[in-house]
Amino acid sequence: MPLQRKDVKKLIALTLNARPTEIGCDECLDTLPQFVEKTLVGKEVAEALRLVKEHLQGCGECHAEYTALLEALRAISSELQ
Repeated sequence: MPLQRKDVKKLIALTLNARPTEIGCDECLDTLPQFVEKTLVGKEVAEALRLVKEHLQGCGECHAEYTALLEALRAISSELQ
């Protein structure tokens, strides 16, 4: 299936906005549990997790994983209270 024009534009935009310090999905997902834990307790995200936050802003798949994990932990947390 060929790419649609809107998909090509999105890929070009992502490429142009990529920075040399960006992380990939694997590294993002490896760090995601720590990121969610910090978010749950309301702590400021450490500089080490800044790259994860930036990745989540641009990657729908990783953001979906983040949202699912955050919601699951919130549900568990509310049950324990």
